[in-house]
Amino acid sequence: MPSFLDLHCHFVAAIDDGARTFDDSLAMLQGLRALGFATVVATPHMRPAMFPNTKADLEQAYARTTAALPKEGLPAIALSSEHYFDDVVFARLLSGEALPYPGGKAVLVEFGYESFPLRAADRFFDLRRRGLRPVLAHPERYRPVWKSPKVLDPLLEAGAAMLLDVAALVGKYGRSSQRAAEILLEGGYYDAACTDAHKPSDLDDVARGIERLAKLHGEDEVAWLFREGPENILSGKLDG
Repeated sequence: MPSFLDLHCHFVAAIDDGARTFDDSLAMLQGLRALGFATVVATPHMRPAMFPNTKADLEQAYARTTAALPKEGLPAIALSSEHYFDDVVFARLLSGEALPYPGGKAVLVEFGYESFPLRAADRFFDLRRRGLRPVLAHPERYRPVWKSPKVLDPLLEAGAAMLLDVAALVGKYGRSSQRAAEILLEGGYYDAACTDAHKPSDLDDVARGIERLAKLHGEDEVAWLFREGPENILSGKLDG
């Protein structure tokens, strides 16, 4: 039976750079179930100037997508968002106009690829004080991490969790991201893994990434990063 939990997937149709149609949404969810995923959290972008979606926009798009899907034979689904960590979205996170993960204990955030936001660690502390654990999407894809993974240490000290995009392990985003993912895995930086799938064809890279993760670190690590780790993030057990 499927048992994995995907914390980062763009299957909501026609709202960002993810699924274009309801058929794409269906194909993605069917493919994820075939790969062993029991639960998939939709994380469409909230990124002003590129994907200027509000909380209401994302909720409406999610409702349209779910209404078009069959009621059986798919993973369980839920809605959150991938929050671009700028001033506008940070203010929404503080005011309740964002979309944390189900359970309200954690929130997915992303940075720009070239540099980290100013005072990112301080702002992560602010979120923690409000009961929200920031979960940093795909740290292996950020250029500062390519130079040294220690750039993540202040964020970890501020309470962040780290989320591996498993397709990075097979070079989907280039050799630098692949090498960074390997180093972060070796260093124990990751709290969970995800697919970050945007279209049905991405699942080929996801499948190969899971296979390579198992080859590098064993099936127990796959189970941890795709089941126990995500469950801990959603439940708040990382605080223990």
